[in-house]
Amino acid sequence: MMENADDKFVLRDFIQNRMRMSHIYQPLMIKALLKNDGQATTEEIAKALLAYDQSQVEYYSLRTKTMVGKVLTNNGVVESVKDGRQITGYRLTETTHTEAERAALQAMCDEAINAYISKRGEAIWGHRGPDSGYVSGSIRYNVLKRAKHRCELCGGHEDQVALHVDHTTPRSKGGPDHISNYQALCMTCNTNKRDTDDTDFRGILDSYNNRQTDCIFCELGAGRIMAENELCIAIKDAFPVTEGHTLIIPKRHVADYFDLYQPERNAIEAMLHEQRQSILEKDNTVTGFNVGINAGASAGQTVFHLSYD
Repeated sequence: MMENADDKFVLRDFIQNRMRMSHIYQPLMIKALLKNDGQATTEEIAKALLAYDQSQVEYYSLRTKTMVGKVLTNNGVVESVKDGRQITGYRLTETTHTEAERAALQAMCDEAINAYISKRGEAIWGHRGPDSGYVSGSIRYNVLKRAKHRCELCGGHEDQVALHVDHTTPRSKGGPDHISNYQALCMTCNTNKRDTDDTDFRGILDSYNNRQTDCIFCELGAGRIMAENELCIAIKDAFPVTEGHTLIIPKRHVADYFDLYQPERNAIEAMLHEQRQSILEKDNTVTGFNVGINAGASAGQTVFHLSYD
């Protein structure tokens, strides 16, 4: 095959000018091929992709702490390394091995691994197989799309947490491998739910759209909204106490602070900082802020849709 001199610059041109990325997979695959002298197996490429998959790192980090780390700690083989109460790593309780002893112990570990794999075969990874609840990429995409890429229990967005596709009714209770039985849960919520709970959390996501027709904050005209994010808005107070008096209001109809979901608290906190910065940029003479919430009629609440003043 004849090679044109310009062909040598195809890859450079693609990376610099023509590559359109919806994920990091394209440059990772190219990098894996370059590292292997231009050719790599699909398994080698898959391992390169896996190295960047933070959700898998979090998955096995959790299992290190709750399973294998706990067993080895209880047997006096390792001890945890902590930052405060948070486990950040582990160290061997015996640390005086020679290089030869370390090599011999590693060989013993390899022997134990190979013996176990020989005995059990592919069954040790059966929980990830197609016949054990494996979720295809296309189904995962549609479940996450339906959930607006949020955990349907805590509301965490995929930019903040690793999302799993969970069986609403566990397979151990007869739940089918069908999109109607899937919900999106973050790794923490899914792990805490386990396979003994069949609670359907999909209604929580729908509740973010709750509005009340006779509520003045639910029926605000678009012209009054100064700023908004996914879960809250900011408006000027109709009867300002001071110049710049602003209300931060959750989009969901919710009575008071104690009924907020955690994601709404996060969104409101972000909006508070955004509006503070906006006021300071407009008026550099401002030296202080009051942030207030009235929860309940006896506390002075007159509109029973939460607002931060």
